[in-house]
Amino acid sequence: MYPDDGFRELAHSQCLRLLATAPVGRVVFTRRALPAVVPVGFGLDTDGAVVLRTAAASELARAVDGAVVAFEADAVDVPGRAGWSVVVTGHAEVVTEGAELGRLRRRVPPSWSPCPDEVFVRIASELVTGRELVTGRTMDAMPA
Repeated sequence: MYPDDGFRELAHSQCLRLLATAPVGRVVFTRRALPAVVPVGFGLDTDGAVVLRTAAASELARAVDGAVVAFEADAVDVPGRAGWSVVVTGHAEVVTEGAELGRLRRRVPPSWSPCPDEVFVRIASELVTGRELVTGRTMDAMPA
């Protein structure tokens, strides 16, 4: 971010608070050495990790298990020219431990597309960054 660019960097706690309000986010991972982005429903774990549900046989579960991924969520008010964006970067893993699975079933919202072979993918919040648009500036209002 540049000084006076209309954006404000968000603190870690603000990022997590805003993430908790977002109904949908996007997982960014590598598919055939190219970036891929998939929209997902998700929940936050007590330590700030992002947790989502997906089919065990899904391309997403296979591609992200053990990989470093990014997760992004945002909210935008187009008429008000306002909004925020948060990115969580960290290692992803498919959760397999029995007690942890039970805990996550109670904590993470159900999938929008449930399936019988559902798994949880946990993305550690190793790096959390965010920014908020704090002005509704237009190019017309910019100094010449």
